[in-house]
Amino acid sequence: MAMVNNAAAAGCTEGAVVGGVAGQVAGKHGVAGAAAGCAVGHHEAAKKAKAASQAGSASASAGK
Repeated sequence: MAMVNNAAAAGCTEGAVVGGVAGQVAGKHGVAGAAAGCAVGHHEAAKKAKAASQAGSASASAGK
């Protein structure tokens, strides 16, 4: 469970940085861009963690 929480936090931080810069460049909307980037980053990190979890359980069952 800790791995999922770390991935979500990393996704939010990374997304917020990218979104903040993009929002600022697009018209002084850095805060809105950071908020949107955090949401997208969190979503992508959660998808990646879920896929890794499913791949891990599939390979564990194949080894039995």
